[in-house]
Amino acid sequence: MSNDALSCQVADGVATLTMSRPEARNALSTEMKAAFEAAVPRLAADPTVRAVVLTGAGGAFCAGGDLRGMLAAREQQLDVQGWRQRMTSLHPWVRALIELDKPLIAAVDGAAYGAGFSLALMADFVIASPRARFCMSFMKVGLVPDCAAMYTLPRVVGVQRARELVLSAREVGAEEALKLGIAMEVVPTDSLLSRAQALAHSFTGASALAVSLVKRELGMALATDLQTTLAAEGDHQALCFQSPYHVDAVSAFLDKQPAAFQWPVGSTSPKP
Repeated sequence: MSNDALSCQVADGVATLTMSRPEARNALSTEMKAAFEAAVPRLAADPTVRAVVLTGAGGAFCAGGDLRGMLAAREQQLDVQGWRQRMTSLHPWVRALIELDKPLIAAVDGAAYGAGFSLALMADFVIASPRARFCMSFMKVGLVPDCAAMYTLPRVVGVQRARELVLSAREVGAEEALKLGIAMEVVPTDSLLSRAQALAHSFTGASALAVSLVKRELGMALATDLQTTLAAEGDHQALCFQSPYHVDAVSAFLDKQPAAFQWPVGSTSPKP
């Protein structure tokens, strides 16, 4: 499930996806996109994988699209339909990553530009190093955001702030990202990956069913009405009440035993 551009390591229920083109600050090459397309559905279908960490090698998260690759595509003299097909080919794995029914934690060090910022926004939790930098850089090259950023960004920061970040194409540092809710925590660079993996490992003790259903309900939270939400809540809670995990968890609680799921102790942001 690995290639030179995207490695995947699975250990103790946690998959770590590492974008590995440090010479290009992990820009999304054709090879890397193909690797995402292959890896994401496999991780989604693997019941032994309980959470996923996404990170980048060499002091960068992802610098966005590969401009050299775009120039090469331009030499093919693509028309509008050709460019549209090039973009829609990304949609299956982008949607699969956003709809992944397992926690996705992005460990962001250095640049998360353009589509790299979009990738970070797909995560349930973003853990950033102090040198993390986020930028919707598309306007600088006359493009619009892609990889679902126009769906995810307003849901994280609100429509007005999303408009400002997209149209200004300005850089956001780690501390501002924390204030805007883009990052959940800012931790020292040398503990970035270990903190992200600790969060991921905590979910190996959680109910996979409950996690999946929580993600599904939150995914539709801003696009549905109260009645639909209540109906989904009733259906999903009924499934959880019947799960062996719930029965065991209640028994452990009544027996004064520690819960199987424990959020990992550690520095959480924002700080006073």
